[in-house]
Amino acid sequence: MKRLLSLAEELLSYILSFLPYRDILQCTSVCRTLRQTYLSSSELQYIVEIGGQRLLVISNTDNSIPISKRLQLLRDKAHAWFKVDIHPFEMVGTVPLLPQDNIVAGGHYYWWNVPEDTAMIFPVHPKPSQQSIRRNWLPGTLCAVPHSHKLDVLMDPAQNLLAVAYVVDRKAVYINLGALDGDGVHPQAAGERLFLSDDSENRFETIMAKLKGFGRHIALSCHLHNENRNRLNEVMWQLQIWDWKYSTTSSSILSGAVLNVSVCPVEFCFLGNNRLLVITDNLNLYSIEDMSQTPELLACFLMPSPSKLRCLPLIDDNGYGSQPHMQAQATMCTSDPTNRIIGLLESFARDSVQVFIISTRVFFDLNEMAAAMPIPWQHWGPSNTRIFRYPFYFKIHVNGNRVLQTLPVDTHNINFILQLLDFSPLAVTNRRGLGRVVKEPSTTCIIVDKFGTRGESLTTSLPYVQVVFSERKFITDSLLRDMWIDQDRIYMIFRSLSFIERLEVIDVQSDLQTGAVSTS
Repeated sequence: MKRLLSLAEELLSYILSFLPYRDILQCTSVCRTLRQTYLSSSELQYIVEIGGQRLLVISNTDNSIPISKRLQLLRDKAHAWFKVDIHPFEMVGTVPLLPQDNIVAGGHYYWWNVPEDTAMIFPVHPKPSQQSIRRNWLPGTLCAVPHSHKLDVLMDPAQNLLAVAYVVDRKAVYINLGALDGDGVHPQAAGERLFLSDDSENRFETIMAKLKGFGRHIALSCHLHNENRNRLNEVMWQLQIWDWKYSTTSSSILSGAVLNVSVCPVEFCFLGNNRLLVITDNLNLYSIEDMSQTPELLACFLMPSPSKLRCLPLIDDNGYGSQPHMQAQATMCTSDPTNRIIGLLESFARDSVQVFIISTRVFFDLNEMAAAMPIPWQHWGPSNTRIFRYPFYFKIHVNGNRVLQTLPVDTHNINFILQLLDFSPLAVTNRRGLGRVVKEPSTTCIIVDKFGTRGESLTTSLPYVQVVFSERKFITDSLLRDMWIDQDRIYMIFRSLSFIERLEVIDVQSDLQTGAVSTS
């Protein structure tokens, strides 16, 4: 130890830089010399800040920016979220009043209108370095295949990708791969369309489907109809994953049946480029590293009670493409998929929704025996989860380690405000005295059926920092149609009493000189 501490400070800092951020902090807590080395090194503090905020450095970051400035930018950007002025700096006119889900991602607002067979994408207050995509699709232009019916549409502005899933004669399913900013096949796609596995003898009618993508992967979850199924309340599903830049076919297929009757396809979400979480009555974790075979089951995490869970969308808005105009959009860091949070919604009762906020760390800290038997809730859930219950019409969005949600402020759930929950380890430091640190466990009595029957009480303890934005009060939650957050903005869609919708944009920016937050 003496020989190590006798080294020059620069060399000591270099050695410490190979350690994980938690180990760096542990070293600085037991030795005065190592702590002084840490305090004198912007590089070590930058490593700790990246790890503590659960971020990954983007490979094409501009290295001309001094690391001390990048460090300060990270800290101030994180702190800015604790003192947001939630009054909008821009309102984007009127937006279409649609019953379908609208999405804001990659600095763009887009939607698909199923009844009218139209779609649109346009930029929302684009930044100077951001590539803007603006386009309308008229009826029949998303997919012109005769006798086809569109199942779902995926738009990924970060990769300039338009994927359209459709079924021909109610059985043969395909996915067309195009570019958002032009006609023709996507330049990085392996081919014009993706093909589902052809099992003609057992091919069932596809009722509904859900399309999702992350990086090089695209997956389609199908709700299948089998007239000969034995149990009337049994729903059959199939999930197929493609590496769309490498091949138009795939052997990476999962299938099964669930007893909860639902018209929706089975839920799933990507956890980075090599893991997939399939959400049925429980959480099944698969490896998708080898796309030439069926995904490998890594673990099954049991939920406290069988239920129909809906996964909040995980929006990747930083891009994976190699196109120069798309690289220009990239920010300095992106969320670490192994260290972020996901949100699962469970809506049994008509008057309330249960929300499970889960740290994805639990899906990566696995031992070799994890797949041998299901992991009980008591062994994984309490320390890696927080459970909340809210009125049925509440709004929520998750990005990275932040959760933005509405919070009722009266007993009738008429008035509400916004609150932010930050689950990153360094949130306690970056809040700089703002917000409330929540470490103590909380207990929630879960609802187990549509009649509101109360089940067991569950105690969870995933720590977070809570910030309540009380300076703006909303009259009724029904007027707030939806909301999203990305790395530095909040987007909210409001419906007025005259049924005209507007999109509000709130910029979350830090001033490096004064530490003040700018909303202009």
